[in-house]
Amino acid sequence: MSATIRDVAKAAGVSSSTVSRIINNKGVISEETRDRVLKVMKKLDYVPNDTARSFANGSTSAIALVIDVIEARSFSNNFFNNSVFGIETIAHENNFNLIITNGHMQKGNTTSADKLVFGKKVDGIILPNSLISHTFIGKLNKIRFPYVVLGDPRMLDADNSWVDINNVQGGTLAVHHLVENGYKNIAFLSSGSKEIFNQDRITGYSRALNELGLPVLKERIRHCNSDVGSGLDVMSRMFQAEHPPDAAICSDYYLAVGALRAARQNGIPVPEAFGIISFDNTPVTELSEPSITTVDIDTFGLGEQAASILIRKIKDKDMSSRQILISTKIIERESTKRNRRRQDGE
Repeated sequence: MSATIRDVAKAAGVSSSTVSRIINNKGVISEETRDRVLKVMKKLDYVPNDTARSFANGSTSAIALVIDVIEARSFSNNFFNNSVFGIETIAHENNFNLIITNGHMQKGNTTSADKLVFGKKVDGIILPNSLISHTFIGKLNKIRFPYVVLGDPRMLDADNSWVDINNVQGGTLAVHHLVENGYKNIAFLSSGSKEIFNQDRITGYSRALNELGLPVLKERIRHCNSDVGSGLDVMSRMFQAEHPPDAAICSDYYLAVGALRAARQNGIPVPEAFGIISFDNTPVTELSEPSITTVDIDTFGLGEQAASILIRKIKDKDMSSRQILISTKIIERESTKRNRRRQDGE
């Protein structure tokens, strides 16, 4: 039989209410008493009853992360896992449990997220901008329920807390890096036209070309499926144009590998005649031959910041909204070292 709060109190020589205050970190308790009770709890393998605690202090000590189970690729990759790890790290440090739930409708025209929020089973929620709706956000705002959006929720009118990668900066950095290495005719291969992060990356790309006095040509911005075959096909067709690009920025590593294969099949040496930059730093980009320069995005930091804001909002319902952009950086590899190789006489 598991130990109870009364067992802990008796063994530590204190009242049950004292044990409760220590568990909930409430009231003034001497360090000597706190240490003695914690040692007894460890000795007896006592686990606090979270349900009872939630009734006592109005907190579930849990937060939820909403995911899209229909879009398998969106959460079955290292970047999603890194974000979850960042969220879990902050949750653990603050004694919160993390619940992952599905954001799509179930029977009865409701979602798992609805049940967790309005069933008072979590204290706060993190949801991706792809799953937000005016109706759900309106409900959350009405009851002042803490939430944070992963990604810029620009579709919403209300003032919201969100955390996003600075994708405009990423597109700008990629162009500047390529131009500094001797490339001027730069294409952009996007993994979609509807996603905000792709739109922002193209905005950064276009802005940087304008700043550098280079033309922004519509035919050099291509939207593809996120797979190697699409990158190969689209890039091969662009190589057949009258004025083919001498570099490409790819919005993921699938397209980057496809572009690399297209260059090989068309007899175009990388990086001497063609440069490639990929968003997403992965083992694939590092181990490719040649290795692929990347725009590194800190998805772990994305999760950390989202969870930190959420927990602060849980503790302070009057906290003002926070919007954070996580900076990107270039990790240079062989696929863009045209000038370096020329300088080295290769």
